[in-house]
Amino acid sequence: MKICSSWVFLVLLTVFSLCGCNKSFLDKLPSTALVVPSTLADYQQLLDNTLVMTGTPLLGEVSADNFYLPYNTWQALDSRERNAYVWAADLYGGQGQVDDWDIPYQQVFYANVVLEGLAAIPVTPANRQQWESEQGSALFLRAYAFYNVAQLFAPPYDSATAAADPGIPLRLHANVTDPSIRASVAATYEQITRDLRLARTLLPAAIPTLNLNRPSQPAALALLARVYLSLRAYDLAGHYADSALQCYDSLIDYNTLDPQGRFPFSKLNAETIYQSNIVGYTQCLAAIAYPNTIIDSTLYGAYSPQDLRRALFYQLNANGLPNMKPGYAELVWPFTGLATDELFLTRAECAARAGRVSDALGDLNTLLQHRYASGTFTPVTAASPQQALDTILDERRKELPLRGLRWTDLRRLNKEGRSITITRQLNGVLYQLQPNSNLYTLPIPPDIINFNPNMMQNAR
Repeated sequence: MKICSSWVFLVLLTVFSLCGCNKSFLDKLPSTALVVPSTLADYQQLLDNTLVMTGTPLLGEVSADNFYLPYNTWQALDSRERNAYVWAADLYGGQGQVDDWDIPYQQVFYANVVLEGLAAIPVTPANRQQWESEQGSALFLRAYAFYNVAQLFAPPYDSATAAADPGIPLRLHANVTDPSIRASVAATYEQITRDLRLARTLLPAAIPTLNLNRPSQPAALALLARVYLSLRAYDLAGHYADSALQCYDSLIDYNTLDPQGRFPFSKLNAETIYQSNIVGYTQCLAAIAYPNTIIDSTLYGAYSPQDLRRALFYQLNANGLPNMKPGYAELVWPFTGLATDELFLTRAECAARAGRVSDALGDLNTLLQHRYASGTFTPVTAASPQQALDTILDERRKELPLRGLRWTDLRRLNKEGRSITITRQLNGVLYQLQPNSNLYTLPIPPDIINFNPNMMQNAR
């Protein structure tokens, strides 16, 4: 990762001014002084800086098949997002800075600052709970950032090649002079899961329902389930999804929501375990904001009239085409966090893959009965594990649109022979992304390669 010394100073100077919830630390120092965090309160402020710590990448959602853009909207995008939308081999067009890389690695830097700072604070009976919570939070956030980078800039996990495939740089220290070296894909996920397993033992057991930007034990378990699902380690994904649901399994009855409302979901809704959302270039966010995204017709057509998700997730524009409504983030930026609906679907999918059809359908029907108009839901049945799996994957597609998950799902499912081809048409030109194409792995940003000339670039 390229981080210059001046950037480090700016981070330490500005982080607390960005965190408006508590100015006590800022008030102690002149505005021109170098801010060096040193107390547990200081490190909590670093972790609570939601302007930095809760953003997730944009380009995977732009590249996936949840929505399409009208030609004039596509033309208004930043060139990087235009290229991502049509899977151009030359993604960056000479532009260097890439939020999808820079933002997660800022999160990694902050997490490492906290971890190294905590190491210098003695643990006492009086501070142990807070100390462990902050260490667990930093480990969780570092793992989440590494995972999000790997979904774009490392090839999909393949157990046969993971030890040799190039992964991402695993920066484990705040020292900006350390060289950036790509670890293998196997080592990348070993680090992610190691951080999360340790975080789980340190984080508070209860979800902080009034501050869902803070991690918890259920969040660590839910993220482990997501990670292992992306690895196609379905036994482990199912295990961690089950563990998370044993801690927290609340579902929203969609009959209690207003389908006519512009914001039908509260940010503090009963299903959310951890809040994060897509961030990126303002121009592109405006372009994929809900009034401009035209939902894929096959996806929209998959909802039955009695399925409340159709009215709660989408609204028809003046041309009668479906646009996305704000989801669980209650913002224009799509929700990418962790929630119980995803966990029910993960546990159901893993049960179907293991041949446990009754368990799989039990989870699926538990979820779906909360999604249909009262008195209209007929429980799903399946004659075989494969039929159950196919149905669950269809429901996953319908339940989790624009949640930052589809790109990873396409990568893993095509590895299993699902042969999903994505097609775009813009101004009479047809674009296609073939299954298992090298274009599913984005190139490392050019400024990172220039700063680290020995770093291997991804093939396109």
